Amino acid sequence: MKILQISIEVNSGSVGRIAEQIGQTMIESGWQSYITYARNNLPSTSKVIRIGSSKDVYLHVLETRIFDNHAFGSVQATNSLLKKIDEINPDIIHLHHLHGYFINIEILFNYLAKNDKPIVWTFHDCWSFTGHCAYFEYVNCNKWIDGCYDCEQKREYPKSLLFDRSKKNYIEKKALFNSVKNMIIVPVSYWLGALVKESFLKKYPVQVIQNGIDIDTFVPRLDYQNIKDRYKIGDAFIILGVASTWEPRKGLKYFIELNKLLPKGCVIVIVGLTKSQQKGLPSSIVGIQRTESVADLVGLYSMADVFVNPTLEDTFPTTNLESLACGTPVITFQTGGSVESVSEDTGIIVPKGDTQMLLNAIEEVRNNTKSFYTHNCRTRAVKLYNKKLKFQEYIDLYKKLIDKKVNLEE
Repeated sequence: MKILQISIEVNSGSVGRIAEQIGQTMIESGWQSYITYARNNLPSTSKVIRIGSSKDVYLHVLETRIFDNHAFGSVQATNSLLKKIDEINPDIIHLHHLHGYFINIEILFNYLAKNDKPIVWTFHDCWSFTGHCAYFEYVNCNKWIDGCYDCEQKREYPKSLLFDRSKKNYIEKKALFNSVKNMIIVPVSYWLGALVKESFLKKYPVQVIQNGIDIDTFVPRLDYQNIKDRYKIGDAFIILGVASTWEPRKGLKYFIELNKLLPKGCVIVIVGLTKSQQKGLPSSIVGIQRTESVADLVGLYSMADVFVNPTLEDTFPTTNLESLACGTPVITFQTGGSVESVSEDTGIIVPKGDTQMLLNAIEEVRNNTKSFYTHNCRTRAVKLYNKKLKFQEYIDLYKKLIDKKVNLEE
């Protein structure tokens, strides 16, 4: 059996790593795995296919910036991809992000509608049912339910500097994405799954498969003294924040507010900052740029007394899972799918945007001590978020689709 995944990255970034791990699971099951990419191709166990070139991506970015026609560029790159798909003749086509300046959804979905192969579409965010944005909770927008227009986030990813095409994008995406029959949507959180059922894609079957992590890599460690020494942390109570990019919705400002309120003996460590963000932090906060060292990341999670995720909108952050797997409790805002990984015995959920409640939660964890949570954190991660178990769910779904045990008809 052959599975082809359409992804913008291979084994890089959260989505690229998920695609790679699904491919690994398929290969271990004796299947053939193909994964596409347009940028960031790290070594893969699957056979990889390049979509277009860097020039194609840049031109797509330019079109988006001017015309707000994101995912309607890359004509030649998409047509070339479809020829390769015909050559491979996969049994199932698995879609991931279709945004990211690399593919033409009109050409792709016209092809998929005629092809009639089973389609699995993993949703990592909300872009597939809006006229522009990937997230809307941050601005409290519900236009996506009935039809987008006058987009408040025109200048957010995928940024448009001139035109607002959100109304037309919405209409065209609704028609295109509803044109295929053999499709199942796989949101990575129950929160996102509920939104899909309210969207213009509600006719399709939905099966939630939450993300998994490598629980053999993310484990509680005790050999992190070198990291403490490197950043001169000492024996303070460590509050950790991690993000791949600290954009506004990730809540960096709450760490700065917390820093003014924390009692003596506490220190905030933030990972994933740009150089300018790092320079702009108070000197009492330890700022670290994005690390490609998984070993360092595991050490940081392990040395922390609590992991704080002040995200204001998120689908299902893997940082929460990584922290749990390293035995560190999680505090997060009541937002999106971030709360789904946290239970009463593994962390605390606080009202969105409430810095004082965030501080109270940190004090509660400090009073209980990390050891109160560690066993439950690790147990929850192993039981619920082991990547081998989570990605096996995709294999089981593929088998059902091939055996036609899942009804994909409208």
